[in-house]
Amino acid sequence: MIRWIEDTQTIFHRDPAARNLLEVLLCYPGLHALWLHRICHWLWHHHFPTVARALSQWVRWGTGVEIHPAAQIGRRFFIDHGMGVVIGETTEIGDDVTLYQGVTLGGTGKERGKRHPTLESNVTVGAGAKILGAITVGEASQIGAGSVVLRDVPPRATVVGIPGRIVMRDGKKIYRAHAGESLSQTVHALERQLRDMREELENQWKDMAANPENYQGEGI
Repeated sequence: MIRWIEDTQTIFHRDPAARNLLEVLLCYPGLHALWLHRICHWLWHHHFPTVARALSQWVRWGTGVEIHPAAQIGRRFFIDHGMGVVIGETTEIGDDVTLYQGVTLGGTGKERGKRHPTLESNVTVGAGAKILGAITVGEASQIGAGSVVLRDVPPRATVVGIPGRIVMRDGKKIYRAHAGESLSQTVHALERQLRDMREELENQWKDMAANPENYQGEGI
C-alpha cells in the first residue's frame, strides 16, 4: 500500500498539471500502466507467463504503454503522458526515474540474455528518446528528447543527439566536435599549408629571375 501512495505522490511532485487525487487516479495512463505492470510482474515470476503477457498486451492497448512483465522497475517511477513508451524484457530501472512519451528502452537485435538498458536512480529520459542495448545510464543523468543512446552514460551526464553524445557532466559543459567538423578543420589546415608553400615557391622563382647571380652554384 505504501508504494501505491508513493506513486500518486510522485505525480504531484513532478507534474505541475496534477490538480487533485481523483484526476490523477482517472487521467494518468502511466500510473495505470505501472500498477498493472506490478500484477503482470507477479504473474510472470509465479509461473503464469502467458497470462502475464496477455495482460500486458491489454495494458498496452488501454494505456499506450508497453512494459514487458519481466522488466524490473524501482520506486517512484513516473511516466509522463505515456503514449508510445516501450520497456523491454531485461530492462532494469532504479528509483525516482522519469520517462516522457515515446521513449523506447529496447534491444539492438536478436541476442539473448541481458539485452535491454539499465537506468540507475534519478535518471530522466526526454520525449522520443531511444536507449538501446545492454547499456547503463548512470545515476542522475539526463537524456535529451529525440536522442538515440547506444553506449554507456556516466553518472550525472547530459546526453543529446543521434547518436547520443555527452554535452555536460557534473554541471560542466563538454565540447566534442563532430567527425565532419574535425575533417573540415583538417582539410582547411592542409589547404592553408599548400597555399603558403606555393606562395613561397613563387616568390623564390621571382627572386631567381630578378637576381640570378645570387643563385649560381646552388644547384637550383
